[in-house]
Amino acid sequence: MRNRSVLSAFIICTFVLCSIPTLAQQPTPPPPPAASKAGKEAELLPDEPVVTQHNSRINGQTVSYSAEAGWLPIRDDGKVTAKMFYIAYTRAGVDDLSARPLVFSFNGGPGTASVWMHMGYTGPRRVVYDDDGFALRPPGNLEDNPHSILDMADIVYIDPIATGFSRMLEGEELHKYHGTLSDIQSVAEFIRLYILRKDRWMSPKFLIGESYGTTRASGLAGYLLNQHRIFLNGVILVSMTGLDVDRGPDISYATSLPQRAATAWYHGQLSGEYQSRAIRDFLDEVETFAMGDYLQALVKGDRLEDAERDAIARRVAQYTGLTSDYVLSANLRIDSRRFWKELLRDQRLTVGRLDSRYIGVDKDAAGENPEYDPAMSDWNGPFSDAVNRYLREELNYNPDLEYNVWGNVRP
Repeated sequence: MRNRSVLSAFIICTFVLCSIPTLAQQPTPPPPPAASKAGKEAELLPDEPVVTQHNSRINGQTVSYSAEAGWLPIRDDGKVTAKMFYIAYTRAGVDDLSARPLVFSFNGGPGTASVWMHMGYTGPRRVVYDDDGFALRPPGNLEDNPHSILDMADIVYIDPIATGFSRMLEGEELHKYHGTLSDIQSVAEFIRLYILRKDRWMSPKFLIGESYGTTRASGLAGYLLNQHRIFLNGVILVSMTGLDVDRGPDISYATSLPQRAATAWYHGQLSGEYQSRAIRDFLDEVETFAMGDYLQALVKGDRLEDAERDAIARRVAQYTGLTSDYVLSANLRIDSRRFWKELLRDQRLTVGRLDSRYIGVDKDAAGENPEYDPAMSDWNGPFSDAVNRYLREELNYNPDLEYNVWGNVRP
């Protein structure tokens, strides 16, 4: 009972709209490598999974568990066409698996491996950050994750095809599973096969998807039910897609305003009245305004009177560190990329997309959008180092194959 109640609390806390919406990537990938190369790479994976035993300090207790690294075959019309890589954690000493939740986890991109959720959020080991929560310079080191969910649920981290160690077989079309539906079908087949082979039919089953993974998780919930009769006990969405501020409904601008305000406060861009206030007290005021007067003004559209428009623009400017003229010129609606570029433009700096505490320097200070995300640029090195060392040194999984943190994938 404790496991289920605690996991329910985790779901409630995690099912939030990320303060920085994920932006869709345009499908402009480089030409794919030859199919024969993918087939040769798939042959480098060990035939059998590798299982190791570990202990980690989680939630104030020592948790013993097994880690299994391996792959499952993905079939199309009965023919194996790909190998999908996974890392699964199972707590030791659990006799009744019907009381032990099973969580399938993946990230987004589309085209990224599960390393971010795995080593940055829910796994038993995590990348070391400094005291302020910033990733340290490469190489990335690991430590026990006191906030892992492994104390209350077993976890399976899935790398979709072309990410991690997942590969197509020789002779198969490389982008066979890179469409939105085919991606869902391949991951659903993995989940079905894992449940079958590990005899976890009686375990409560959950999905955790992040960024584009929220789109995948939403599709999987229905597909697993309709095609495989696999009923889920919950779906956890982290950094939801679907409310893209660039093209989204007016409510998306209202829900993102507190994040804009927090970013401006963090970087010292507010007037003394607001800058001197405690962040929580300040954001309480912003949230009330955002879902009240601001949202009401946005939905009025062209019916908004000039005096009210000017008053709303002044409030938005006060909360975000922008000028009233800029807010008015944007029709009261500040999209994400413009804000990241505009906030510190006078210093020739930008703020991060995935973590707006980070700052970057663009060559073109006059542009509309940042040239890169300084947060992701900072994370890539430590996470890539950490996952490669972890696989080989702690999990003893050491194929002569590149672990694709980022794959050439665009559904």
